[in-house]
Amino acid sequence: QVQLVESGGGLVQAGGSLRLSCAASGRIFSINVMGWYRQAPGKQRELVALITRGSTTNYADSVKGRFTISRDTAKNTVYLQMNSLKPEDTAVYYCNADMRLGYSGSYDTYWGQGTQVTVSS
Repeated sequence: QVQLVESGGGLVQAGGSLRLSCAASGRIFSINVMGWYRQAPGKQRELVALITRGSTTNYADSVKGRFTISRDTAKNTVYLQMNSLKPEDTAVYYCNADMRLGYSGSYDTYWGQGTQVTVSS
């Protein structure tokens, strides 16, 4: 069974930092794009950052210059370093990955269970 497991969320004061991790496990043939999304109460889920297999990155304007996405291909893991956190960054953060489970299969999108990030003012 393939799954994505996030860790690293928690409570932090404004201006502080957190590092999220997301590890993919199971019989995975290949991983393409990996990313982080977030959903605040009463709001739609939104993109935070993406990273391709070639390490090209893309960020939401609201986190540019503060967040950094990276990945360890050997470990099937993606990270999100979050610095200068603001109360408006409070949300459940979800890991996302496009994965192929077989040599001839297609890429499908998988989601983690989410990890809570709370930034106090």
